[in-house]
Amino acid sequence: MAPTGLFTLRQVLQGIRQGAWTGNIAPQWVEYLVVAGAGGGGATASGYGGSGGGGAGGLLAGILSVTPGATLTVTVGAGGAGGISSSTNAQNGSNSVFSNITATGGGSGGSQSTIVGGGSGGSGGGGVISGGGVPPSPGRGVPGQGNDGGTIVSFTGGGGGAGTIGLTDNSAGANGGAGIASAINGTVTTYAGGGGSGSGGLGGVGGGGGATTSPGVSGTANTGGGGGGNKYGSNVNGNGGAGGSGIVIVRVPAQYKDATSYSPATKTSITGWTVYTFLASGSITF
Repeated sequence: MAPTGLFTLRQVLQGIRQGAWTGNIAPQWVEYLVVAGAGGGGATASGYGGSGGGGAGGLLAGILSVTPGATLTVTVGAGGAGGISSSTNAQNGSNSVFSNITATGGGSGGSQSTIVGGGSGGSGGGGVISGGGVPPSPGRGVPGQGNDGGTIVSFTGGGGGAGTIGLTDNSAGANGGAGIASAINGTVTTYAGGGGSGSGGLGGVGGGGGATTSPGVSGTANTGGGGGGNKYGSNVNGNGGAGGSGIVIVRVPAQYKDATSYSPATKTSITGWTVYTFLASGSITF
């Protein structure tokens, strides 16, 4: 029999597990998905053959050590504006941040009317061939976050996605690159697809907007999907679609203590996990 007042190692470990199971122990680590805002699609003007798709927002997923009691900043990046006719270039998306994890905003789609190439970012915007015959290059993606925009043969390239590069154009336009699927919130969802390019390119799976209409279709909100370029021939002057905003999702094993604050996140429970979803900027404290 063990001496009175002393505990065996087995009893101590059992006590720790019981404390965790009843939600008395703060987590030492969390799992995260951070998706940045995407780039807007390029615009077109009369006499030009289309515009590049916007690049998807950068996507990062992994495990982060946390200190109990520390407040962690969350920033959800906005999508970039689409290009406006022949006067204004498309804009890059904004970064999303969780603690010290930063996903880079997606690159803007190129425009033939203003002779600008695809912007670089988390994923790069699609390139275009300029009226002068010199092809402005596609934007470049950040390694580990996304891929390059599509190169060009005739007119325009699709925006890069987190999973694949943007497609090279053909007579029907170029599709955006595919995103990456995650089940961090309990439902398999694909994020960070690239925007399609004119004429008529489809958005990449993961929220990318298409270039099947004029103006181009915007990327889906809170997916980091790139904005679609304008469909050539459907309008004399056409605008690009806006990039989709980003998202930050954090989850911890369900047996651990809940966060003490998590504004403005939504807290949900799935089998084995507690999930905090941020559609707007805020903070979380464990």
